[in-house]
Amino acid sequence: MSASPCIRGFSGSAPPAPAFSAMIPNTRATTNSRVTRLPGRGCDGGGRGQEANTRIAALLLAGGLSIAAVACSGGGAPASPSPGTQATQPDEVYGLLSVLAADSMMGRATGEPGALKAATVIAREMQRAGLEAAGDSGWFQRVPVAIVSRTVNRNGQQQTIERIGLLQDFASLDTIPAARRRRAVNVVGVLKGGDPQLAGEYILIDAHYDHVGVRANPAGGDSIFNGADDDASGVVAVLEIAKAMARGPAPRRTLVFAATTGEEVGLLGTNWYIQHPVIPLDRMAANLEIEMIGRPDSLAGGPGRAWLTGYERSTMGDMLASNGIPIVPDRRPDQRFFQRSDNIAFARMSIPAHTLSSFNLHSDYHRPGDEVEKTDPRHMASVIDAAIRAVRLLADGPKPEWKPRGRPCRPGEEPERDNCS
Repeated sequence: MSASPCIRGFSGSAPPAPAFSAMIPNTRATTNSRVTRLPGRGCDGGGRGQEANTRIAALLLAGGLSIAAVACSGGGAPASPSPGTQATQPDEVYGLLSVLAADSMMGRATGEPGALKAATVIAREMQRAGLEAAGDSGWFQRVPVAIVSRTVNRNGQQQTIERIGLLQDFASLDTIPAARRRRAVNVVGVLKGGDPQLAGEYILIDAHYDHVGVRANPAGGDSIFNGADDDASGVVAVLEIAKAMARGPAPRRTLVFAATTGEEVGLLGTNWYIQHPVIPLDRMAANLEIEMIGRPDSLAGGPGRAWLTGYERSTMGDMLASNGIPIVPDRRPDQRFFQRSDNIAFARMSIPAHTLSSFNLHSDYHRPGDEVEKTDPRHMASVIDAAIRAVRLLADGPKPEWKPRGRPCRPGEEPERDNCS
């Protein structure tokens, strides 16, 4: 029986996490009432559209939202899209995005109730996809966090600030006053590989579900930072990829799907995962992070196309190109996007790790204007279809490798000596 996706309270020492790797062969304060139906699309009254209506309605209710309308989807779709086909339904994408980026999620700040509510929705979607729960508490990998004090240098002056931080272990929570403790989780599910020779390796497909929460707005008006593009859009992609891969032939390599917390405050969830992976890191063949695919980017080629950070660093980009997958190099290397998302933590562990995105430098980045209504669900659906093909390639094809000097240097390493950059 699948684990029930409920968040258990925790404080103080936690029991050891179960060895999931043993299962794998060794080789806003207000509520939204938004219409989630896309313009110009009708309902056929049955089939997959009716199923989507029922599911999204349940998710809306679980998220504490009122329902003005729910999305309608078309008929069935192939498990892994072929070039020129569309498997992912824009209406379903928009419906799930509307739930994750709703005002009731209160901006999904790490350690706050809205983030835990979002985690529950994500777990239910992973369960529906047919994944296996892989956390230390069902679908949830608990992450020990608390409000901590830090000294920072601002304009030449030392200042003490308080922010949420990652603790060394759960026992450390015992030393923290209860009022400063917070609850945080990663959400993790697994689809086992079917090839006896490759199932012991795995691909991590992930996105961060946290955002920046509720903040004072000097201009007045909306104070909830919904984070529809950043990065509810990436989480939707991870979930849609999981559904597609589970519907299709078993992948040769095992796939781990994760929605991580704490990216916006220092990669907290990812750093905890690296310390406590559900399958050892030396068996991770590659990592594909998905970050901000909600709006098209003209530099990537417009709607339906995306770019890959660090494209030139490993053979992953070449693999995508040779298979006709519409994912191009990052055209803004000066922005250092390769270093600005969770993938960098895995890359520094020598794992080929890249982020898929279509962020176009819109002005709503970390602003209240990052709303669902400004996203393009048809674009998102096409990018997700491309990502499904990419994940199938990573699961069934050769492992990507770092190119010379492509691997990012760790602290203390030297580029010439250690073949890194």
